[in-house]
Amino acid sequence: MTGKAKPKKHTAKEIAAKVDAATTNRGGGKAGLADRSGVEKGGHAKFECPHCKITAPDLKTMQIHHEAKHPKIPFEESKLVNLHASHVVEPSKPRPGVRGSIKK
Repeated sequence: MTGKAKPKKHTAKEIAAKVDAATTNRGGGKAGLADRSGVEKGGHAKFECPHCKITAPDLKTMQIHHEAKHPKIPFEESKLVNLHASHVVEPSKPRPGVRGSIKK
């Protein structure tokens, strides 16, 4: 038995954590998939492999991918496609990673 039939109360810290989890964009779901793919907004995918067109967030990850998937081809940093350099951000669209809902 827990606490002799006393109702459990939520702490302010727990409620604040729930509000933060509910309103912060963590990159999941369909919106997160579009964000991670890097097609519409530039997203997390910064570099694109010139051989298989897979995307990676940074140079080190792309180098690991290249060594694992293309071991016979030498890794050349200059051949990588930088998706952020070719993408123009529209100021009217919300940026990824910003708090989700607007409270009225």
